[in-house]
Amino acid sequence: MNLTLGQKLIRTKPTDRKEAEHSHAPAAGRLGRSIGLFPLTMIGVGATIGTGIFFTMVEAVPKAGPSVVLSFLMAAITAGLTALCYAELSFRIPAAGSSYSFAYATVGEFAAFIMAFCLLLEYGLAASATAIGWSDYLNNFLSNAIGWKIPEALRTAMVASGPNGVEIHKWHINLPPILLVVMCGILLIRGARESATANAVMVMIKLAILIFFVAIAFSGFDSANFHPFFYEASAKTPGGIAGVTAAAATVFFSFIGLDTVATAGEEVRDPTRNVPVAILSALAIVTVFYMLVAVAAIGAQPAHLFEGQEAGLAVILQNVTGKAWPALVLSAGAVISVFSVTLVTIYGQTRILYAISRDGLIPKTFQKVHPRTLAPVGNTIIVCVVVGIVAGLVDATFLWDMVSMGTLTAFIVVSIAVPVLRSKEGESGVKGFRVPFGPYLVPALSIAACLYLMWGLSMTTYRVFAIWMTVAVLTYFFYGMRNSRLNKVAA
Repeated sequence: MNLTLGQKLIRTKPTDRKEAEHSHAPAAGRLGRSIGLFPLTMIGVGATIGTGIFFTMVEAVPKAGPSVVLSFLMAAITAGLTALCYAELSFRIPAAGSSYSFAYATVGEFAAFIMAFCLLLEYGLAASATAIGWSDYLNNFLSNAIGWKIPEALRTAMVASGPNGVEIHKWHINLPPILLVVMCGILLIRGARESATANAVMVMIKLAILIFFVAIAFSGFDSANFHPFFYEASAKTPGGIAGVTAAAATVFFSFIGLDTVATAGEEVRDPTRNVPVAILSALAIVTVFYMLVAVAAIGAQPAHLFEGQEAGLAVILQNVTGKAWPALVLSAGAVISVFSVTLVTIYGQTRILYAISRDGLIPKTFQKVHPRTLAPVGNTIIVCVVVGIVAGLVDATFLWDMVSMGTLTAFIVVSIAVPVLRSKEGESGVKGFRVPFGPYLVPALSIAACLYLMWGLSMTTYRVFAIWMTVAVLTYFFYGMRNSRLNKVAA
């Protein structure tokens, strides 16, 4: 049957086909179901806690001041609304690929492909940005532990953001992030269960370290640090609620962990139950820890000191106690923490590429699975090479807002998918979690909240995003549409 261009753009993939593909695929070409509820929840927590607290305080506090605590709350509420949508879709469509798979089953192939490129932007740059932040805490740890610092030329990027714009530092390379990505790649190649177990251990260490930080930081708490609560508008910050929104847009990418849980849909035991529960559990844990750490950090250090501060939380502990050992402990915890964030972010990227490749929209290299480990080895190597190059050569300042843009776009599509899927499948015969108050209210609030946060992003972010979307459209029309599995079925 010959389809018109319009029909090709909006063709959808039946939701019941996803499980069929998984169960009937040859052993060498499918992912194994090996992840339970607890490690799955820890994947969500591991992908979330770490980036927003350990690094982006330095980026967010200068925009909002003490009111940055409202920024974290605003981001958490937005993520919570979307988490409800993710929870419903994840039991209806328990597939790899997360919001890409949700979009393919609801709003059509073209929108799904565009969504896939948003996710590639989101995960790829998030992995690079977190790996870059790992370098600062590793350097702080080495300095406090043995009195040695990594040479400047080996821990700074070639392309950096300076007071006068973009700066090129010849012969500089940020080596620690590259080493981190290599270690993550080796672990991921060994298989999903081994990676999930290692991540769960690292997450428990991370939570213990953050409790340690909160306890000590509150001993130096000064309520005067919260006055004035809102910054006044200036050349550097929009001030007031606008500043809160701008900071919320920056930290929002750290809620990427919710999406990462959904990317594991095909490797989870009892996915229709475990994925929704893991998403909501991870959100609750993350929100509590983010708010506690943000309040403790602002209370222990005046807001103006955050700007440009390396390994900020470790420095706060050193200033509060006057001793180096608390900073040493926190830096060690941050080194472990960011390892887990980078690990699960790269994991999410590879599973999204696996799903897109399986649908024929990108080359088959990304769907080839090792027969013994059941891991997409070639896919993982390619992702690690790209993430490592970006992390080693580019300053993280350029990456934070782009990750937030990709995350917010993905969340909007997920919210749209809920009422569309409800209308297609109906209410009868479908058991599992459902978005409360009907299929329209919560998704509409989620979309509105995401659009509001997008408003706080810079014009530079919009311009770069427009270029990336242009690349996505061209790739779809020149490769994806012709090689789509649905296209071959129709032919």
